[in-house]
Amino acid sequence: MPFTYEDVGATRDGRCPPGFHPLHVRTRIGEGHGVFTSATRAVMTWELHRAAGVTITTDAAEAAPGVDVTVGLGSLIQAPCRVVWTLDDPRRAGWAYGTLPGHPESGEEAFVVDRTGDGTVWLTVTAFSRPAKWYTRAGGPATRGLQHAYARRCGAVLRRMCAEFDEA
Repeated sequence: MPFTYEDVGATRDGRCPPGFHPLHVRTRIGEGHGVFTSATRAVMTWELHRAAGVTITTDAAEAAPGVDVTVGLGSLIQAPCRVVWTLDDPRRAGWAYGTLPGHPESGEEAFVVDRTGDGTVWLTVTAFSRPAKWYTRAGGPATRGLQHAYARRCGAVLRRMCAEFDEA
């Protein structure tokens, strides 16, 4: 299936194509190598998303370019996506997926864990989207508010998941 937008991979550069709404939420997760390792594993293996309350349907054990994944919100919304890029550096790791036909939005969302020079670990959720279904168009600003709330929830959940490893 083709992506439902043209600028595939734009989140890697932090770009938001014209006509899309940007999202950028950065959350401090903790400090130290243990937090970074735990956070990276949780993000790359879908564990974070499941812990945040969404269902993830995929045959892949972890995110990799070309992997198809369906994100579910209860039985109401099934949102098909495909991983467009991954990142696995000594201080940064993560991935982004893009929307496929049937998704209620059109766009891309990235989840990146990074460890700064002082050892602080952050989760950054970056996205661009626009409505693709009547009900997301009707939701308007409320839909964008829900997207921001979900990004903040991901940060809070990941912080709790990694708390036992925090060196702060």
